[in-house]
Amino acid sequence: MSVSDPISPDSQSSSQPVAVWSLIDSQSAKVALSGVVNVYTLGGVWTQIRDAQNAWLASISKDNLANASLCFDASAVTSLDGAGIAFLIGVEEAQLQAGAKFVLQGLDPCYQPLLNEFDPIKNLFPVPVVKSKPNFLVSTGMATQNLLGDLKGLITFAGHLSSDLFWSVRHIRQVRWGDFVNAAVEAGIAALPIVGLVSFLIGVILSFQAAIGMKQFGAVSFVGPLAALGIVREMGPLITAILLAGRSSAAFAAEIGTMTVNSEVDALVSGGLSPMRFLVVPRVLAGILVAPVLTLYADIVSIVASMFTMQIYGIPFINFYNGMLSAVSVEDILSGLVKATMFGVVVSAMGCLRGMQTGTGAAAVGISATRAVVSSIVMIVIVDGIFAVISYKTGF
Repeated sequence: MSVSDPISPDSQSSSQPVAVWSLIDSQSAKVALSGVVNVYTLGGVWTQIRDAQNAWLASISKDNLANASLCFDASAVTSLDGAGIAFLIGVEEAQLQAGAKFVLQGLDPCYQPLLNEFDPIKNLFPVPVVKSKPNFLVSTGMATQNLLGDLKGLITFAGHLSSDLFWSVRHIRQVRWGDFVNAAVEAGIAALPIVGLVSFLIGVILSFQAAIGMKQFGAVSFVGPLAALGIVREMGPLITAILLAGRSSAAFAAEIGTMTVNSEVDALVSGGLSPMRFLVVPRVLAGILVAPVLTLYADIVSIVASMFTMQIYGIPFINFYNGMLSAVSVEDILSGLVKATMFGVVVSAMGCLRGMQTGTGAAAVGISATRAVVSSIVMIVIVDGIFAVISYKTGF
């Protein structure tokens, strides 16, 4: 169909169409409306008019678009509803977007208030506003505000958790031990394979790297005791805590975050139940239990891996064992287990906190899980630094 041909009525109807497109010349076109213009009568011609308009605008060179004019003649209209106004607005907006002219004539004054109410271009097709990026000072202030707000929430949560942990000691029978067992199994027994694998690799790598340097001084026999001491005091608790942060903390955040998104936490509050005692306390108690157990398991696996690694350098098992006994004391083992217990509290508590802080939306749970892992690792580093200072001052 040529853009100069009038649009014919629908094949199933013998009546005149309510909108007729005609091309006056290469720079001028006209759309004539007549009769009752509503959602029913426009159904067959709306797309045809818009296609003809697009084809006509495409046939005009960009330099001549400013001179192209479309006349919208509504002098023969007897009735016009919202669909007719929307049709008019769509044609006008397409014309102005192309940089051409649009002329409306013959519209009955009684329809003008309806047209003005929509204010087609300004309200329905707003110009996108490009937001300016905040400067360095504003960005720093916003980041500081968010950090202080997060710190305030962390302190408040720590206070509530401490209070409820003391409550669990006084009211042991009221603790949800079923949730405690489920969380301990999920965070503890299910984590044994990955903890064992990583611990074995740490023991092998640590011994190899230490032996390379010590061999230059003829002190390979000291690698075993030094590796064992580093494992029980630092590497065992630290590796276990990081694995729990990536595994269990994210799981706690996702579980509680899903409940928050589904308003299940609000339902607990409405039912007179404390979300801290109902959801958080069993998981934190599970973290307190499984962290030192997994750390002891990681220590054993790493030391055994180090012992087998030293066979390559000709260090017998008995020499490794005797050297380890002389270097590692019970205080060293207890120091690592106490540190691991604190790591378990931090990891499980941060996962629960981020789960309780979950917002709304499809991505909220994923964001909470990510924040839980990052926050747990940051807190692990902080707690590890505090223990390093305490060990330096007290020798424990």
